[in-house]
Amino acid sequence: MSGGRDVTDQHHDPERSAAEGGQGADRDDQVASTLGESLARAARNSGMGQLVDGDAPTGAALLAALGGIRGLLETILPGLVFLILFTFTQNVPLSIGVSVAVAVVFTVVRVVGKTPITQALAGLIGVGLSAIFALITGRGEDNFILGIWTNAAYATALLISILVRWPLIGLAAGYLMGDGLAWRSVRSKFRVMQVLTFLWFLLFAARLLVQVPLYLAHTDEATSALALTKLLMGVPLYAPLLLVTWFVVKGQFPQKPRQSPHSTGTAAG
Repeated sequence: MSGGRDVTDQHHDPERSAAEGGQGADRDDQVASTLGESLARAARNSGMGQLVDGDAPTGAALLAALGGIRGLLETILPGLVFLILFTFTQNVPLSIGVSVAVAVVFTVVRVVGKTPITQALAGLIGVGLSAIFALITGRGEDNFILGIWTNAAYATALLISILVRWPLIGLAAGYLMGDGLAWRSVRSKFRVMQVLTFLWFLLFAARLLVQVPLYLAHTDEATSALALTKLLMGVPLYAPLLLVTWFVVKGQFPQKPRQSPHSTGTAAG
């Protein structure tokens, strides 16, 4: 009997409950910190660092954030080639084969030129997997199934982050701007990050709303329309939203003045 009372007392111990709650909050912060740092690192490696570090969104910085001219071509050209060939021939193997060949050429050029191949290689893997799906089924629309699932995954992750009150755009922006997780304690910043994350969710959700019905139509005309909408809802939507995000993040996280080496040395002394 006494053992039962001891267990009950421990279970209802308010100090223990508070400690466990604090440990849970610490774990959440650690997970969010790790995720935020990873997102910020990925953003910088993609070229977005040039856009974030600049005082104004120059065309060159925005172009770099989008992967540069070569990066844009690597993103757009395989899909454009598929659209043109499939629209005029309805030949799935030919359209997919040439599209994959274009991605291979971009990757080889980067390897030969000894330039970073991450973006081209990622694009080649994506194009290759999509091609495999389409060639297995013999249906042109299956060339886009991987992209549809990718959009669904992004939309789901963004929506969940909003619902659990850890908006992904806020995590990325906080560590990009050197603010860490401090923005969550400022109500106005938190709300803005929630809204920005929701806007990115809308981007991926809009793609799904347009592309999924076209995929399910299973006609050649719908497949051509699917290829066209993928192009139109790619960079043309992504770039303006990226720019809007830049303006908002810059307004919410003003950069602190950088210390000169002399002032840093004096302070250290």
